Amino acid sequence: MSSTDTTMGGRKQRAIAVILTLVIVACGGALALSSQFYTEAMVDAFFGLALASVLVLHMRIRPGWTDLACVIAGALFLAGVDFRVLHYQPRLMACFSFIGLSSFVVMAIRTVWSADRRMLLYAWVPAALFVMSDYFASTMLQWTSALHPKTLDLYLLSFDGSLGVQASFYAGQLYVLVPWLHTCSLIAYIGLAIPIVTVYAGRLTRFKERAFPAMLAFLVTGPLGIICYNLFPACGPHSLFQQGFPFHPFPFADLPRLALEPVALQSARNAMPSLHFAWTLLAWWYSRGLSWIERAVAFAFLGFTAFATLGIGEHWVADLIVAFPFAVMIQAACAYDVPWKDSRRKAAFFLGLASTLAWMVTLRFGTKLFWASPIVPWALSTATISLACIRQVSLSRASDSTDPIEASGKRFVSRLREMLMVSAAR
Repeated sequence: MSSTDTTMGGRKQRAIAVILTLVIVACGGALALSSQFYTEAMVDAFFGLALASVLVLHMRIRPGWTDLACVIAGALFLAGVDFRVLHYQPRLMACFSFIGLSSFVVMAIRTVWSADRRMLLYAWVPAALFVMSDYFASTMLQWTSALHPKTLDLYLLSFDGSLGVQASFYAGQLYVLVPWLHTCSLIAYIGLAIPIVTVYAGRLTRFKERAFPAMLAFLVTGPLGIICYNLFPACGPHSLFQQGFPFHPFPFADLPRLALEPVALQSARNAMPSLHFAWTLLAWWYSRGLSWIERAVAFAFLGFTAFATLGIGEHWVADLIVAFPFAVMIQAACAYDVPWKDSRRKAAFFLGLASTLAWMVTLRFGTKLFWASPIVPWALSTATISLACIRQVSLSRASDSTDPIEASGKRFVSRLREMLMVSAAR
């Protein structure tokens, strides 16, 4: 190839890079300057922190003052335009959104101009998909509410009562009466994306491509959770009792005689199972092999999120129990580095799926079983959680012992051998 051709090729690549850079900046600006996107998403606490958490991933993949300075400059510019020029009402969460959006733009531009862009793509593309799923979640929940005008919260109330203690009400009282517990739990609940991004960033920097099953699991948890919400629509004790939660629980003596029927509630059908708890549970499981700081972050969010789901009144105890087999099912489904012929992956997946469906069916049609004796609900709950954890540990060991490159090479050799045998037979 002549030097002229090389020069022309280099100019063409630079021209394409410039065009892509302009497109990225234009897309980021269009989102930041859109009044609809600002009011619907950027001022929302969940979305703002989810977007801002991208900076954690950014700094793990490309640590350095240059990128950080570019992100801060971009966020300040967006804030100045939105607040001073367009006169959008200032909100703290919007500032977090500006940081996250600016980080996305900087990473995308780095990807365009980088010679080795693989790690950058593994970083910001899955993160963008996760943030997008968070944005569209409210629409999915609205559709679920429209399809199911009545919920099954009375059935979950009955199960909680069969345990002998209405844990959600006690957690709600602690949530109100203990300020530091209230604050930490609320931060954990709203900042769901923080442990997810922290764990994914840690796995990406340590395990490279083998980190992607974790992000795949985080991504599919939402859509699969929506399916469960349609199978068992419920809203939580706060929606059922309104002002009576958490200091006026249902009389315990009347719970065994409670008339069970679907009830019409106005809140989102997002209780069974608890996706917040399932996400943090997956983050804790995937933190295996990471630093103690990353594991501590994942564990702290797991504990405070578990308390927050009950304390805020968004979930019943059954929602957290079912989250265990639900999370195991998702991890097994996304563990593509372990072949399906491996019994450990199949056992984890089918146990998780069967347990999740069995709990939904029993909670709906077999409520009397739980009231046969206090031992029954406690034994079933303990067995469900224990078996899910055992299957998860076995699956993690299977994943740790599998080399994806070696496994794919063996599959290729096996298929090649089969093709040669077929050709020889002919």
